[in-house]
Amino acid sequence: MTAGGHMDAFLNLASHLADVGGVIARKHFRSDVDIVDKADLSPVTVADLEIEAAMRPLIEEAFPEHGIFGEEHGKTRIDAEYVWVLDPIDGTQGFVTGKPLFGSLIALALNGKPVVGVIDAPATGERWIGAVKQPTTFDGQEVRSRKCRTLADAWLYATSPHMFEGESLAAFERLRGQVKKTNYGADCYAYGLLANGSVDLVCEASLQPYDFMALVPVIEGAGGVITDWEGRALGISSGDRVLAAGDATVHAAALDVLGGA
Repeated sequence: MTAGGHMDAFLNLASHLADVGGVIARKHFRSDVDIVDKADLSPVTVADLEIEAAMRPLIEEAFPEHGIFGEEHGKTRIDAEYVWVLDPIDGTQGFVTGKPLFGSLIALALNGKPVVGVIDAPATGERWIGAVKQPTTFDGQEVRSRKCRTLADAWLYATSPHMFEGESLAAFERLRGQVKKTNYGADCYAYGLLANGSVDLVCEASLQPYDFMALVPVIEGAGGVITDWEGRALGISSGDRVLAAGDATVHAAALDVLGGA
């Protein structure tokens, strides 16, 4: 089965989920929100929990046969043909410290591969929407990534240097040493900047599927490339390392460096 015949309905629901999540996020942003550390010591807030709790019934109502994989409330029908993958607040550390670059990530996977992706930035009122075989839009306008043929000309983003350990850290340091500039701290917003043609590379590790599934249609629909560090397509069962580039040439060069070439 293909997603094409239902794509409008999928995109409408994804946008509605982002609308609902954005209202809740803005209500709690820069407020005295309670913070709880999860088992892995990552923070979660009442906003994370409320957003996902509000999204899940909307999916159940619209597509009761679909599965749901959410960061905060777990997995439902994960073996379904279609599975919604939700990260209610990507960039919780930024959210709780008042930085407006956090986002809600909403993806729909077909047989494990992302076919719809939304990056919604509630604090800035910006939204990227991607879907297979469709151009990515930013606030309703089509966007394209930019050309960048050499690492020496590339602007690189990663959420934090602390997301890399061991061999991953050594590989990232090799890449950082060859690019023009490296910036940190944008979370999912950096991928939106890449789709808009403002950034050339995003290289990250220690990710979960809900951290990257929504990014794939957005980046690819803007003409970019996004894979794991071995150059494999990303899916719901992929590992934790992601490399995105606005240009296929610089993506290939970065893969070579990450692999030790």
